[in-house]
Amino acid sequence: MTLATLYPDRARSVGRQSHIQRPRPQLKDIVKNTTMEKRNIIHDGVSIKIFETDDPEKVIIHFTDDITAFNKIKKAVIKDKGLYCNGISCEISRLLQKGGVPTHFIEQISDTEQLCWKSKVIPMEVIVRNVIAGSMAQRLGLEEGIVPKEPVYDLCYKSDILCDPIINDYHAVALGLVSKEELERIYSLTKQVNRILTPVFKEIGITLVDFKIEFGHLSDGRLVMSDDITPDSARFWDIATGDRLDKDRFRKDYGHVGDAYKTVFERLTGMKS
Repeated sequence: MTLATLYPDRARSVGRQSHIQRPRPQLKDIVKNTTMEKRNIIHDGVSIKIFETDDPEKVIIHFTDDITAFNKIKKAVIKDKGLYCNGISCEISRLLQKGGVPTHFIEQISDTEQLCWKSKVIPMEVIVRNVIAGSMAQRLGLEEGIVPKEPVYDLCYKSDILCDPIINDYHAVALGLVSKEELERIYSLTKQVNRILTPVFKEIGITLVDFKIEFGHLSDGRLVMSDDITPDSARFWDIATGDRLDKDRFRKDYGHVGDAYKTVFERLTGMKS
């Protein structure tokens, strides 16, 4: 699946002229006005904060400019990071919904905020690895950049006390996190996410190296992707140069973190920040 398939009326190009010249989309054309009232904060994270609203079924997610690494030992503020991450997250959510993946996303309501359905998140993270990098490379003594014959899927039990240990399918069921049927559905949706996004990013000159997502249940019991995919939670490598366009630039002191996030934002959304 490609951008042309998902958005047949939108022509894009990377480093070349599009056959059809169209004006770039503007943020004002995408952001929806809302009268939703922001109330108590229910999640006070570093990169995102979640607020209740006057509708008990909906929440407002706010993306910040803060960034941390190594269990919050390393900290910084990256100008406009919240804008880039929110824009990337919203565009990816639109792509996934258009491709048939249910998510908690409703609409973008400002440059750093989005309105979402409130969900009960399953304390389990699914990691998709299209290219070997990060913790898998370190854990198994492999070189970064190896492309496995097929994507690798890991599960992590979300526990701050236990530092989010890797678990297997049997653990997930034994811990009561999911049923066998739910786990099968989660794997199916995760594979669908990867099938949609991998060619989309390839088309804009980026390799989707890996990403992690969580799922949850809406009030009516429906299973949805209850997470965002941004350079904070995924690895993006420039196909032409190999440059890292994600949080690794901060972790490894490569510098130009904001520029990397901006690159992903502008290529994916077609907007100039």
